[in-house]
Amino acid sequence: MITSILEMDQSQQSVQQLRLTDLFQQDPQRFEKFSVHFDQLSFDYSKHRIDQAAFEALIKFADSKQLSAWIKRLFTEEQINYTEGRAAMHWALRLPKHDQDYPKLAQAVHQQLDRMFQLVEKVHAGQCRGSTGEVIQDVVNIGVGGSDLGPLMVSHALSDYKVTTAKPLKVHFVSTMDGSQLSELLHQLRPETTLFIISSKSFGTIDTLSNAQTVRQWLEKALGHQKSVVQHHFIGVSTKPEKMTEWGIAAENQFLLWDWVGGRYSLWSCIGLPIALQIGVEGFKQLLAGAYAIDQHFQKTPFQHNIPVLMGLLGVWNNNFLDIQTHAVLPYDGRLKYFASYLQQLEMESNGKSIQRNNQKVELKTCPIVWGEVGPNAQHAFYQLLHQGTHAVSCDFIAPVQRYNANQFTYAENAEALIEQHHLALSNCLAQSRLLAFGNQALNADELESLPEYKQYEGNQPSSTLLLQELSPYSLGMLIALYEHKVFVQSVMWNINPFDQWGVEKGKEIANQLLPILSGKEKDFSQLDASTQGLIKILLGKE
Repeated sequence: MITSILEMDQSQQSVQQLRLTDLFQQDPQRFEKFSVHFDQLSFDYSKHRIDQAAFEALIKFADSKQLSAWIKRLFTEEQINYTEGRAAMHWALRLPKHDQDYPKLAQAVHQQLDRMFQLVEKVHAGQCRGSTGEVIQDVVNIGVGGSDLGPLMVSHALSDYKVTTAKPLKVHFVSTMDGSQLSELLHQLRPETTLFIISSKSFGTIDTLSNAQTVRQWLEKALGHQKSVVQHHFIGVSTKPEKMTEWGIAAENQFLLWDWVGGRYSLWSCIGLPIALQIGVEGFKQLLAGAYAIDQHFQKTPFQHNIPVLMGLLGVWNNNFLDIQTHAVLPYDGRLKYFASYLQQLEMESNGKSIQRNNQKVELKTCPIVWGEVGPNAQHAFYQLLHQGTHAVSCDFIAPVQRYNANQFTYAENAEALIEQHHLALSNCLAQSRLLAFGNQALNADELESLPEYKQYEGNQPSSTLLLQELSPYSLGMLIALYEHKVFVQSVMWNINPFDQWGVEKGKEIANQLLPILSGKEKDFSQLDASTQGLIKILLGKE
């Protein structure tokens, strides 16, 4: 491994001084050599500060870390999440129903999916009713983390694919523990026609259960305390059927997860119920099919043409050998509004680690800070820093090739104007990546001659561009799975476990220790640090 790092350092030293303008001038075929096309995706990584020698060194580095073997191990039932004694089989959630390699696994997954699909069709047909007999017209997903970010992101991204239902159906999301989202929402809803989904892998997450309890009180105040209220107005999704039963959720309204599904990898399961309610059964199946296509690509494609492998290795190159510690995700499509937030959890909760699998400190810096925003909004916010600031930043630009199909009834009347707006977004996407890469060289020569220093651009900021033929359930499934596998690739390179999150758990434990103090049940807090003591006194009105 040390030899591999030395080889990488030598490659880094040779490229460190190179500019992207030089790399493109030296090789007119650079785009063809440094881009990959698969199915409905095109991945351009030619604007990364890497030459052929560095690229080959990266592949060797991956081989030295036994990446091929690790990919094979991922797609098994091995407990590669060793700190929790679990497998990491989110890929199994998108197996075909009659998969030949894992028939029992596929059967178990599809048994739950089929039950979920039956509920979805019942809701869409207006056959799902509350305790008073009125048809359900609002569904509220109560979850946090992966039980919220994934379903919220996908539901918003696929808003164009919302299905027609017997009665208008709205899906809402609640996650904050302070009750602010819930308070605003309950003023808009009717108890008689509202269904709540409690999504919690452990069915013990205090954020989720506190919101659920508030909702339960709201329902019982309006509809009475009879058992039928909970039975008709709550769905549970969890690994813990006994806890759901204890809470009062009827057995037929319980949908099961497995311990081998990490929360941030769970949208493909019944955690995705809000997605299926929005886009329908066939849409959800297409989402799974897109992810499965990437699973196959990831397992079977040589590294040189393997998109998630390339994404992962380029991230390692930027992070560890070019010292670029922050990564921006910039979709040029408003439907991907929540994509950067989703990736923040996926990447930073997975790879924000500093201890290797051998219990030694890591030898390389791990996950960069991941952030981002819809590109057109970001241009008026933080692109100033990207173009003329002092930080090196790598970027992912994401855009659909086609949008606003004139044959779609929704867009027919305004298709021409909307298509022109889509072209405007695409032109900005290409222009921004061009300016980030080439700086002043992207400007008109006549313009450059008279530019003062404060109007000039350094450039040389690396970026990838991912183009989807269109943003659909299938292509979005592909896109999400790309990033899932990118995360795994980087975890192998850094020799860390991407499937646990112990840093999340301890903060929750400490919060549980402080809660009795703030609620007045515990009077003595003298053992706490001076800062926390002082803040508690203010909160309790003792200062």
